[in-house]
Amino acid sequence: MKYKVAILPGDGIGPEVINEGVKLLKTISACSDVQFEFDFLEIGGASIDAFGAPVTDETISKCGLADAILFGAIGDPKYDNNPNLSIRPEQGLLRLRKALGLFANIRPIVAYESLLEKSPLKNDRIQGVDILMFRELTSGIYFGEKGTDPIAKTAFDVCFYQEDEIERLLKLAFEAALKRNKKLTVVDKANVMETSRLWRKVAQSMSHAYPEVALDFLFVDNAAMQLVLNPKQFDVIATSNMFGDILSDEASVIAGSLGLLPSASIGEGVGLFEPIHGSFPQAKGLNIANPLGTILSVAMMLEHLKLSKLAQAIELAVSSSLENHITTTDLGGERSTSEVGSFICQQVSSQLIVEKEKEEASYPSHRN
Repeated sequence: MKYKVAILPGDGIGPEVINEGVKLLKTISACSDVQFEFDFLEIGGASIDAFGAPVTDETISKCGLADAILFGAIGDPKYDNNPNLSIRPEQGLLRLRKALGLFANIRPIVAYESLLEKSPLKNDRIQGVDILMFRELTSGIYFGEKGTDPIAKTAFDVCFYQEDEIERLLKLAFEAALKRNKKLTVVDKANVMETSRLWRKVAQSMSHAYPEVALDFLFVDNAAMQLVLNPKQFDVIATSNMFGDILSDEASVIAGSLGLLPSASIGEGVGLFEPIHGSFPQAKGLNIANPLGTILSVAMMLEHLKLSKLAQAIELAVSSSLENHITTTDLGGERSTSEVGSFICQQVSSQLIVEKEKEEASYPSHRN
């Protein structure tokens, strides 16, 4: 089997963590019959520097033809520190998501037993936490009409949603809840926002088709508090673009590090897989960034491609890395980005070799 993967390293630490993801995929190719072909493309600040645009039509076209997309990070201080610039790196990712119909961002939040002490939250609050968050990705306030009036000294961002945009996201969330603990929490701000009241209306209407799933609602401010006070109450969370952006980053404290969390953006065709951390420009080029978010994103990518055994091998390797303290400094370890990546590759390689030997040993022998 052969798969084409579009590689978007992006900005900051993006190229460094993506290098470990590519190294892992090459390791898998060397130890199995699954082969990966890579197409390296630019996005974000790197694309602005190279082509004058945060993403090009050619990049979008090539991504659309791939079997999967692996993305690093986006953003650069030279753009962040100048609010008057009309072109920004983040516009490239927003345009790519919209063009490819990547309407659902899926973010798992898991409390690893070996990392409970790394979280600022108490052990008894986070032990056993396993949350799956669905964030709507191609509508809402990030994509609504925007404007400024320097004379009146005003600015505005319109939050806009259509029913079908909410329905398609909630359908994925309801179906995921059916396979898990059968509980779905929709997070909104329905006490003040019309778009949030529409979210509630759509969710209540759809709930009749999923009678086994317990549906509840939380205002976003309360949800933010509950993620810290009692995160074990959550199973599947579904919410709008901006609320999901904020809540998923907040929930990273449960895992112990933002660098540990993967994500998948899926929709109408090809899926995009990325760690949820930012470009972390202060660490650029220092070989200290945590690659595990990217590596777990590779696992999500393989699961999406229905290569479940390979995904499980990666997850076991990551658990081994954490249990043996083969980690970067953000998790209290002393290993570099590339050292952690190499450890994961060695662990996965060993698993695949053992598995292959078992399969060969199970074949019936033939005598002349």
